Amino acid sequence: MSGTPSGPEPDHEPTAAARAELVRQIRADGHLGDPRWRAAFQEVPRHLFVPYYFVATPRGYQRLSGSDPDPERRERWLEGVYTDGALATYMRDGELVSTSSQPSLMAMMLEELHVEEAEEAKEAKEAKEAKEAKETGGQPPDTGCRVLEIGTGTGYNAALLSHRLGAGHVTTVDLDEEITGPARDRLAAAGHRPTVVTGDGARGCPERAPYDRIIATCALPAVPSAWIAQSAPGALILAPLATGLIALRVTDPEAVRAEGRFLPTPAYFVPLRTGPAPTAQPPRPEAPEQPGPPAESDGHQRSLRHHLPREALRDDRFQFLRALTANTLTPDEAHTLWRRQNRPHRERFGVTVHGACQYAWLDSPEGPHRWALPGS
Repeated sequence: MSGTPSGPEPDHEPTAAARAELVRQIRADGHLGDPRWRAAFQEVPRHLFVPYYFVATPRGYQRLSGSDPDPERRERWLEGVYTDGALATYMRDGELVSTSSQPSLMAMMLEELHVEEAEEAKEAKEAKEAKEAKETGGQPPDTGCRVLEIGTGTGYNAALLSHRLGAGHVTTVDLDEEITGPARDRLAAAGHRPTVVTGDGARGCPERAPYDRIIATCALPAVPSAWIAQSAPGALILAPLATGLIALRVTDPEAVRAEGRFLPTPAYFVPLRTGPAPTAQPPRPEAPEQPGPPAESDGHQRSLRHHLPREALRDDRFQFLRALTANTLTPDEAHTLWRRQNRPHRERFGVTVHGACQYAWLDSPEGPHRWALPGS
C-alpha cells in the first residue's frame, strides 16, 4: 500500500520556523554540533514523513493528520511533529509496528555513527585506488561512506542520512511493503531516492554490501551475524540492545568478529520483526504516545516487588542490567551483581561477537562477568 504525503509543502510557513525551533531544542540538549547534521535537520521536513500519528486523549486515542479539515487539529498535528518526541505512526491488530523516533535521539545516534571518520578513511584508500586505476586504465572506485539502515519506518531517518551522505550511499530495509512503499514516496517527494528494500532486516542487504556503517532503529535480542559479514573492515554498527545502544566496531567481517561498548543513553525501540510479513490491516489508534519499556505480567511484577527493594526497581541502571542478563541471570542474581559492582552505568558494559558466539560483559571482555546473548 503506497501513497503520497499530505500536509503543508516543504517550504510552506510555519514549517520552516518549526524546523528551526526543533533544531534549537536539539542543540540545547547538546547535539547537532556538526553543521552538516544541523543542516540536515534544518532542511529535511519531518512533517512530510509523518502525515499522521496517534495521541492519547481522555476518550481514547486520536488520529492527528496534516490533511484534517479542522484547522485546530491540523495545528496540533504540526506542533506534535516538530516537538522533540517519539510519535506512534503505524499499528496492526493493536500492536505498535512503526514509530517516528525522538529527533534528539536520532541526532545523537547519527552523530555517534561518526560517518566523517569513514569518509576520511575511504578518501585516503580511494585516492590510492584511483591513482592505480588511472595508471592501469581501470575504473576509479566509488567514493563516500555506505550506510545500511535497518528499520525504514517513516523514511525520515533515511532522508537525513541521504542529505548528509547522498542518497546513492544509503540503503534502508523494512519488513513490510505497507511501510516501505509510503516511505519511498515520501523520500522522493522530499528530493531523496535512497535504495529502499522490502525484506527481513536481520538478513541485511547483501546486494549492496559492504557497508561502512550500519544503524538499526529497532530493538534487538542480539546482533545479527549477517550485518557483521556485510560490513567493511573497521565498520561501525550502532543498534538498540537491552534498553541501551551498542556501538560495535567490526574487526573481521569474514570471521564475523566485532566488539564494542554501550553508549550512556537509554533507548527504547519497537522490536525487530523478522520472517514473512503478516497480512496488513488498517492502522488502529491503540498506540502509546511514547514507546517505552515492555510491560511485564502483574504476577511477575508482584514477585519482583516482594523480593527486590524499591530502589532497584526504580533505577534505570538496574533495569538495563536485568534486560541484558535476562538470558542467564535471575532478577535476584542480577540485583546482587548490581549492588556489588556499585550500580554500574551502561557505558561499563559491552558486547563481543566472535562467529556464532556472542556475549555481553561488564568492564572487560576478558573479565569474570560475561553473559551469553540469545541465540549464542
